[in-house]
Amino acid sequence: MTLAYQFPARLREGIIKSRPNRFIMMVEAGGRTVKCHCPATGRIGSLHFKDIPCLISRSDNPGRKTECTVEAISLDQPKHKKKKWVGINQVDANRYVEFFLRNGSLSDMVPGGEAALREQRLGASRIDFAVGNAYVEVKTLLMDLPCTGHPHCRKAMPKFTSFQRLINHFSELAMSLKKGKRAILLICYLYDAQPFRVPKPEKGTELILRAAKMAAMAGVENWQINLKVDEEGVALARHFPLELF
Repeated sequence: MTLAYQFPARLREGIIKSRPNRFIMMVEAGGRTVKCHCPATGRIGSLHFKDIPCLISRSDNPGRKTECTVEAISLDQPKHKKKKWVGINQVDANRYVEFFLRNGSLSDMVPGGEAALREQRLGASRIDFAVGNAYVEVKTLLMDLPCTGHPHCRKAMPKFTSFQRLINHFSELAMSLKKGKRAILLICYLYDAQPFRVPKPEKGTELILRAAKMAAMAGVENWQINLKVDEEGVALARHFPLELF
């Protein structure tokens, strides 16, 4: 049985009342309103954050401006007893992936994970992991969170068009293959998501789709990992290769 990543302390449940800015969420928990850090600085699906259930962790760092961090949210109603959680901590996602690399849970994707090295330089970029002869870059996605039909799902949101960093990573990964290496783009979801599908080309996304296709043609592998977050920790739901092009 695959071991789960354990949080230092059990997470507490609360209700997000608002998100004043991309770094802060106001959470009602334990009979009071707590200013919490939001570890996903970008868009989280198309949600409007009002009365959204969440799980929060507490920090013992007296120098922090916020005493808690929102670790996960739920699309279930607040009164629902057995909620399904969606992790939003993009900052710690690589820590979770490293845990499963090192305990051998991802050995069919890349063997020798116990010797994984973090933040390795590749060309002009830094790649998340080097494992043996393989480079692994992790991308944790939250923008395509399926919330259609939720009472707080906005109908239309602006498209994200800033892809230069990811384009650079595709280029560096493809170049690494000329040196006898493997290169893997690992799409990470902090919930049990459906297999990733390449979106239809739109204005502003042509460059990233072209870079992704060229990288795949050069031999860059695409994989997906789904992790499940609850009050106790993070479990590996499943992982699998993707045929995107």
